[in-house]
Amino acid sequence: MAESWVNLAERIGSDLHLELSGAGGRRAVLIRALRDAVREGRLAPGTRLPPYRSLAADLGIARNTVADAYAELVAEGWLTARQGSGTRVAERAAPPTRARVPKRAPTRPATPAPPAYDLRQGRPDAASFPRTAWLAAARRALNSAPNEAFGPGDPQGRVELRRALAGYLGRARGVRTDPERIVVCSGFAHGLRLLFGSGGGGMLRGRLAVESYGLGFHRSILATAGVRTVPLGLDEKGARIEELTEGQRVRGVLLTPAHQFPTGGPLHPTRRAAVIDWARTRDGLVLEDDYDGEFRYDREPVGAVQGLDPERVVYMGSVSKSLSPGVRIGWLVLPEHLIDGVLEAKGEREAWASVIDQLTLAELIESGHYDRHIRRMRQRYRGRRDQLVAALATHAPHISPTGVAAGLHAVLRLPPGTEQSTAKAASWQGLALEGLAEFRHPEATMPAPDGLVVGYSTPPDHAYKAALEALCRALPPG
Repeated sequence: MAESWVNLAERIGSDLHLELSGAGGRRAVLIRALRDAVREGRLAPGTRLPPYRSLAADLGIARNTVADAYAELVAEGWLTARQGSGTRVAERAAPPTRARVPKRAPTRPATPAPPAYDLRQGRPDAASFPRTAWLAAARRALNSAPNEAFGPGDPQGRVELRRALAGYLGRARGVRTDPERIVVCSGFAHGLRLLFGSGGGGMLRGRLAVESYGLGFHRSILATAGVRTVPLGLDEKGARIEELTEGQRVRGVLLTPAHQFPTGGPLHPTRRAAVIDWARTRDGLVLEDDYDGEFRYDREPVGAVQGLDPERVVYMGSVSKSLSPGVRIGWLVLPEHLIDGVLEAKGEREAWASVIDQLTLAELIESGHYDRHIRRMRQRYRGRRDQLVAALATHAPHISPTGVAAGLHAVLRLPPGTEQSTAKAASWQGLALEGLAEFRHPEATMPAPDGLVVGYSTPPDHAYKAALEALCRALPPG
């Protein structure tokens, strides 16, 4: 039954909850309040509203204000007004009701429990990031940076960082360069895309020789760019450079000569010279991935191949191992004829490492803190390596670790046919690690030894001993 205006008038205040506040004049506020009350069902269809004189008195506003509000709501169809019947809420057909189908929670793929111990390769100790030194370097860099550093930048990279890198790479890695030959990028993968991707930088096409073992996602980047990779065999002297001249129609080769990834060991001096001779004779190009170049333990440092011929070698590096993969800074040291093409591929905006990070890294290098950090981490990782070797000697003397003179991982040679079962046993022990077969080129023809690639840089100190014990339990018996 329609409600009388008398009862309604008594409930206009607290019971009807007409919200008479908000922006706008009194008329607009009243219109909004009445419209909301109808929409939300607090004023049911057929309800008779108080005469405007009564409502005006109750609300303490002018009668014309209420009259105008009623008139507008009548015009909009919210109310109806008939002579002798007063103003009522308009009768409207109720919208059809639909059976509510309960929403199903989106299904997510089951995620396996995280491993207890992470022994995957290529992961530096995140807890050892030099936070204090980085923060201090950032403060100094920001205080001394020119204003133009924070405007549109140079796609080649901040000159402060390129100068610092030219000095550091020459001193620490034997790289022959100057700041104008360096292009700053956001990492090794970004550098590959600049060299082989579409745009001005796709100057390297066709077939590229690579080592038989390497990172699969690097091969995927090259495949996406239309580059076919041709595997080179490996032995105790590194990549078999002589295979470049044995019917391989390639004009480029990608190598990790400082410490072959993942099998370990530097490229032999005679093969370093041979690959430069090949590049000069065939008008070829050597791409040098300085993987783990800074972390050496039991041998003298091996300088970059780039130092033998800067016009035939692209030297590529980053801080992903030395500092953190979270600091997205890498570099290309380029032959002069490639600089313009790489900068065209990089473009004028966006595909840059953060200017603030570049300035900070430059200051970290110039102040000597970067060298001190490298020395400290070299000592730390050597201790980790020694613990791994000692645990194997005690609990699994029949398993020989290789590639341990440098880097952040070791390869454990396994008895033939045991790699898959050992990797599965390791997962049962709560270990995350990788089998050697995961890094093998799909077209490689050289023998495929069984092995595990074990990174020793990631576990925290308190868990490292337990991680090594779990690893030894997973290894096949002698």
